[in-house]
Amino acid sequence: MASVENHLIELLPRSDRKRLLAACKPVQLVLSDVLCEPDKPTAHVYFPTDGFISLVTLVEGSPGVEVGMVGREGMLGAQLTLGVLDAPWRALVQGQGSAWRMSAAAFKRELAQSPALQRGIKHYLYVLMAQAAGSAGCLRFHLIGQRLARWLLMSQDRAHSDSFHVTHEFLAYMLGMRRVGVTAAASAMQKEGLIEYHRGELKVLDRAGLEAAACGCYAADRHTYAQLLG
Repeated sequence: MASVENHLIELLPRSDRKRLLAACKPVQLVLSDVLCEPDKPTAHVYFPTDGFISLVTLVEGSPGVEVGMVGREGMLGAQLTLGVLDAPWRALVQGQGSAWRMSAAAFKRELAQSPALQRGIKHYLYVLMAQAAGSAGCLRFHLIGQRLARWLLMSQDRAHSDSFHVTHEFLAYMLGMRRVGVTAAASAMQKEGLIEYHRGELKVLDRAGLEAAACGCYAADRHTYAQLLG
């Protein structure tokens, strides 16, 4: 694992960063692993470095829908900053890779010692709130193709690669739609030369074209993050 590679940690003053990392353990994020469930106390927080995590809200009678995504720009377990032990979502590893992990107790101790960490995580909590609010509007009002383009861009940003593994079934789960709709939208993108897809392996061929196809929610998410966390 590289030295840090998590933006929230890199924003900390040197002494705070060194102390936090001393309390962390490097771990591997395994595809499809569940890292937390709603209404269950958070045991560990995670700072991804090259893996990424889907935040899924569960709905009775359905498998749920993705309302946020966490990569090296953020962390899992930020609600502890508010004194809340339980997370409101299921956290599912979407992109395998590595992360820094620390116990919830150690994280709370670091919060008490580091005003810079408190400030950074509070700003990140707002980013998560904006992402969840945008996802709700996107799910209700935007077309399947626009939503799929946004999701692919978000995933590419966090995978830090043009290629990543994803199935139509998983896409349907994340986007809260029927698989046939995802298949049609992905096929259209492939015909337009935006992506290449074969047996679960997806490659982004035209990043600018995907950005043009996505709804405004993607740009809004990036703008919010840049304003608060640079």
